[in-house]
Amino acid sequence: MIATEDQARAYVAGLCDPPAMERLDLLIRALAEENERQNLVARATLPSVWLRHIADSAQLLEYVPRETGPWLDLGSGAGLPGLVIAAMRPDWPVVLVESRRKRIAWLERMRDELALEHCRIEGARLENVDSAPVGVISARAFAPLARILTLSSRFSTSETLWLLPKGRSAAQELQELPKGQRSLFHVEQSRTDPASGIIVGRLAGRKRP
Repeated sequence: MIATEDQARAYVAGLCDPPAMERLDLLIRALAEENERQNLVARATLPSVWLRHIADSAQLLEYVPRETGPWLDLGSGAGLPGLVIAAMRPDWPVVLVESRRKRIAWLERMRDELALEHCRIEGARLENVDSAPVGVISARAFAPLARILTLSSRFSTSETLWLLPKGRSAAQELQELPKGQRSLFHVEQSRTDPASGIIVGRLAGRKRP
């Protein structure tokens, strides 16, 4: 279990190269500044930003092979986890979906400042984003699990990996799914919070074109 800022930073450094760590340092500084203008994250979490936000996002990479299709991050908000993933894997296509105007502006500015050429911001409600098959779907504090699956299944093939950090509600939300869907997912314990879980799985569906 990762318990301190030093441990969190070391953990993230083990998942990426030095240029990615420089991008993350820039992101953290900008996040603290922007948080004075809009409430991107709870102010009380900023002293433990590596643990609470960066490592918490970065741990999703452990479930994803080095070669994967586009990564779709729903309700990106402050860029967690999608912007962190894009900063750590700048060669991957990462799509950040966000409908709130100020958050869209923040994500676009950070994409440009971090020079993330393969990161795209979809400034719209998810319902208005064109369907396309993706390799990974992530969402952190976006919607209840059943709602996420309903809204996002059109982006999913049988190969799409779903990575959904759900905090302490993970097991309960999974149990509330219909039995047929429930069997396709499981809960992994978060590395950054012993009481939190990540819902991981694949939906049965169409094959990737």
